[in-house]
Amino acid sequence: MASLTPISHSHSHSLLKRPNVRPPPPPSFFSSFILKDFPYSKSLSLKLPRMLTRNVVVSATTAEKPRKRYPGEAKGFVEEMRFVAMKLHTKEQAKEGEKEVKQPEERPVQRWEPSVDGYLKFLVDSKLVYDTLEGIIDKAPFPSYAEFRDTGLERSEKLAKDLQWFKEQGCTIPEPSSPGVTYAEYLKELSEKDPQAFICHFYNIYFAHSAGGRMIGKKVAEKILDKKELEFYKWDRDLSQLLQNVRDKLNKVAESWTREEKNHCLEETEKSFKYSGDILRLILS
Repeated sequence: MASLTPISHSHSHSLLKRPNVRPPPPPSFFSSFILKDFPYSKSLSLKLPRMLTRNVVVSATTAEKPRKRYPGEAKGFVEEMRFVAMKLHTKEQAKEGEKEVKQPEERPVQRWEPSVDGYLKFLVDSKLVYDTLEGIIDKAPFPSYAEFRDTGLERSEKLAKDLQWFKEQGCTIPEPSSPGVTYAEYLKELSEKDPQAFICHFYNIYFAHSAGGRMIGKKVAEKILDKKELEFYKWDRDLSQLLQNVRDKLNKVAESWTREEKNHCLEETEKSFKYSGDILRLILS
């Protein structure tokens, strides 16, 4: 047990004397840095282990680095799809176009030489594709597809009326040809296993028809149909509003996708253009 005897005055005085010992230098593994985020403490220096300092700097750099933004992303995923699609047009087709003219259908429509037989092949194959698309949406193998039922953009019934009109004019309606059959089969397979890629085709088919497709229909009608406007190019409600409604639905569906899934959807755009281009080329056959 410790003694309770009082300490003498002289001994107490000696204990209170400051020892003449220099403080040891700081260990070599310590480093200093200035806290730049505190404007009133610019001279404040904190000592941290070098390893910790390095971690702080790396973490701050990582946090400050902005995530890569994709063209059109700020406006929604549909704008991303539109941006990619425009790049696949020629300069004559769209100001954002980057593709070189290689195929006959990529030339300005004014220079086309369409035929009634070729146009009928195009309409028949187009109807097969729209029949397939609208059947898939109706069955909805993925729940998100149901969002696109009864959008007002459907074309199958309109095309049926047009083909009936041609038949009444004495034209023979051909069977679907290879381009339409091939594309329809591809859409069926895709819709069962790859919803992001399927949605890419859905978007490009309907939106391309509402834009460049209408212009093509008008020019072809001027050359071979005495300017008759087919039902294929008519909508029962305001087209701009119908398109906006579908844009909103597409953006909503894409909100649940990862960035990788969105990129996968965008990468399918080129295939969509290839299949549609094969069908469009029938007009000139």
